[in-house]
Amino acid sequence: MSRARIVIVGAGFAGYHAARTLSRTARGAAEIVLVNPHDYFLYLPLLPEVAAGVLEPRRVTVSLTGTLPRVRLVLGDVETVDPTARRLSYTDPEGNRGELGYDRLVLAVGSVNKLLPIPGVAENAHGFRGMPEALYHRDHVIRQMELADTAHDPEERAARCTFVVVGAGYTGTEVAAHGKLLTDALIRRSANLREAGVRPRWLLVDIAPRVLPELDRRLSDTADRVLRGRGVEILTETSVKEATRDGVLLDNGDFVATRSLIWCVGVRPDPLVSSLGLPTERGRLVVDEYLNVPGHPEIFACGDAAAVPDLERPGELTPMTAQHAQRQGRTAAHNVAASFGRGSRRAYRHRDLGFTVDLGGVQAAANPLGLPLAGPAAGAVTRGYHLMAMPGNRVRVAADWLLEAALPRQGVQLGLVRSWSVPLDTQSPESARVPKDD
Repeated sequence: MSRARIVIVGAGFAGYHAARTLSRTARGAAEIVLVNPHDYFLYLPLLPEVAAGVLEPRRVTVSLTGTLPRVRLVLGDVETVDPTARRLSYTDPEGNRGELGYDRLVLAVGSVNKLLPIPGVAENAHGFRGMPEALYHRDHVIRQMELADTAHDPEERAARCTFVVVGAGYTGTEVAAHGKLLTDALIRRSANLREAGVRPRWLLVDIAPRVLPELDRRLSDTADRVLRGRGVEILTETSVKEATRDGVLLDNGDFVATRSLIWCVGVRPDPLVSSLGLPTERGRLVVDEYLNVPGHPEIFACGDAAAVPDLERPGELTPMTAQHAQRQGRTAAHNVAASFGRGSRRAYRHRDLGFTVDLGGVQAAANPLGLPLAGPAAGAVTRGYHLMAMPGNRVRVAADWLLEAALPRQGVQLGLVRSWSVPLDTQSPESARVPKDD
C-alpha cells in the first residue's frame, strides 16, 4: 500500500465516508486524493430546511479539508476515465484541465435530476439536488410572494402564490411541507395579501397512488395527514402533461396557473457512469457484493452510481438512498485497503433500521427499528438522527433550530443564484454556472 495513489471521485455520502475511512485506515501509507467540484460535503437530507429559511446554508455543508486529514482535495469535475491507462481527466472551477493517474479508483459520483420527456419541463422547472438549487428556490418563493403583494391583477396574484411540486418521494414531500410553512409565515407579514384573502396554494403531484410510495404505509399515511391538515393539495395518480411559463397542464385536463414548478421526481446516476464503457444495470455501474467492478480489480463503485446487489433481497439492487451510500462508502474503503493486504474483504450487507421524514415544525414521520411514530415524538427522533448522522456542524444546526422555534422566520432574498444558472438538465446540480463575458 506504500505510497499507492487512491483516487475517490465525488464527495457525497458514499465518497465522503470512503475518504474518511481510508484516511484512518491508510494513516499516510497511501496517497488519498478526493476529486470534487466544491470543497464541502453536503448533508442533503436537511436541504429542504435551507430552502425554507430554517437553516443557514453553511450549516449543512461540512468542510472537506477540515474533516478529512491526510486526504488531498482536487477541485474539479471528472470528465473522462480511462480504465486501461488508469487515468482520469477533470476540469477545475476556472476551466483548467488536469489529469490524475491512480492505483485504485473509487467512483462515488452520485446522481443528478431525473428527466422525463414532458414538453416544457426542462425549460420551466427547477430541480432540488444541490445547494445552488435550494438557494434559488428560497429566493424564488420569497420573490413570488413579494410580487404578489404588489400585483393588481387577482389572477396574477393567485398564480404567484401557487407552487407545484412534482414527485411525492422524500424530497418532494419535505419541500412541500417546509414550503407551505414558509409561505404561511410570509403571508402573516403582508397586510395587503391578508386583506385580499390570499392563501398560498401548494400542490404535491405524483403518478403513484400515495405519498412516499417507497416507504411503509403508516409513514405514508402520517405524511399525508400532516400535509393535508396544513393545506397542501395532494394529487396522486396524476402527472404533468405540459409545462409552460404561465402554468402546468395536468393529465387530468386541469391547468394550474403558477410561476413555480419544483421538479422532485427522482434521480438518475451521474452521466459519467454511462461514458465509462463498463457494464451497467438500470444506468448504474455493475459491481459485485464487494463493490468491485468485475474485470477491474482496481476499480470500486458505491452510492447512487453503483448497481449494488442487495444481499438481504436476492435478485434486487440496493435503493439509491443516503443510508446505503454512507455505508457502502465505508465498505468500499475497507475493501480498497484489503486489496493492498490490509484486512480482509467485506461483502456489503445492510438491513434498514428505519426511516425518518421531516415534515417541518415539530411534525415528522419515523419508524426507528420498525416502531411507527408521528408528531413531536417523531420530530425529536428525526432531528436526533440528523444530528447523529452529520459529520460536523451539530451545535450550529441545533442552535438554528432553537432560534427558529423562538423567533419569527426571516424572509429576505439573497440574490446569490439566478434561475438560468442552474438548469434542470445539468450534470452538475451542485454547481451554479457563471456567465462568461462575450
